[in-house]
Amino acid sequence: MTISNGTSDGTIRWGILGTGFIAGLQTKDLNENGFTVQAVGSRSLDSSKAFAEQYGVATAHGSYEDLVADPLVDVVYVATPHPFHHENALLALHAGKHVLVEKSFTMNAREAQDIIDLAESKGLVALEAMWTRFLPHMIRIRELIAAGTIGEVRKVVASHNQSLPQDPAHRLNDPALGGGALLDLGIYPISFAFDILGTPSAIRASAAMSATGVDRQTAAIFEYPSGAQALVDCELDAASANRAMVIGTDGWIDIEHTWYNPVPFIVHAVDGSVMERYEQPVNSRGMQFQAAELERLVKEGSTAGTILPPAETVAIMAAMDEIRKQIGLSYSADGVGAA
Repeated sequence: MTISNGTSDGTIRWGILGTGFIAGLQTKDLNENGFTVQAVGSRSLDSSKAFAEQYGVATAHGSYEDLVADPLVDVVYVATPHPFHHENALLALHAGKHVLVEKSFTMNAREAQDIIDLAESKGLVALEAMWTRFLPHMIRIRELIAAGTIGEVRKVVASHNQSLPQDPAHRLNDPALGGGALLDLGIYPISFAFDILGTPSAIRASAAMSATGVDRQTAAIFEYPSGAQALVDCELDAASANRAMVIGTDGWIDIEHTWYNPVPFIVHAVDGSVMERYEQPVNSRGMQFQAAELERLVKEGSTAGTILPPAETVAIMAAMDEIRKQIGLSYSADGVGAA
């Protein structure tokens, strides 16, 4: 399997759908690593123009429809809040554009499957923007596990806890905007557990809810047929070191703060001695690697890679559906008879 170095030859042209904080982070990383950012689209032309001026984007569109119709755009990065990912991604796919869709990919597994099915039917790439998967330290961790360096993996432990705005009207606290810790923060440790151990055979979850009715903090145990477990947790009103570990019969991997960023890790033997310390600084923030993976798939004529295949994105959303069912959290996107 070819591993990208996170750069581009610039021949594939990107359109940015949405002008919020995460759109700016992604665009900055694209600009700094040779990618071509051709256009940006917003529901407000003023917002689009301001974004284009700030990040040196050639074309500013005053609607998402105009962005996806732009003949000079090959790929659309969907950077809107997750309740809108389904609609926005389908819009781009129907226009014949590949899509990189921010996480959480959608609100639920049904919406995720809709996107994947349409992309597959059109021979287009639909990739979840779980940038951590494509970072160099995660590539190395998968190599070490595959080589048996820490023996049989018995446990994955990962947290994502932050102290975020507590204004009830903020999107993180608003059920109508998909608020709550799980979809915004929990997606990281959950995706990590899937990356290392695959799809769990059973899930046990617990949560504490906020005054607005979203999950303030959530924890879950994933169980696997081998007896392995993943312990994942997230919280939006209290911060932590946000470390992660992969524990095996012959040692463990300790990923430093903040584990989902491009950070060092240490491989310990069972006696605590250090077998390896890995540290590879990356250019920019590190979001360019997921974009490079999408470009690689496009150039190879493939719609699915091995690091984060579409079916796994759907399975991750299904796991979060199950967690929400257990903790009593539903959204309007779930429809009648939701959890």
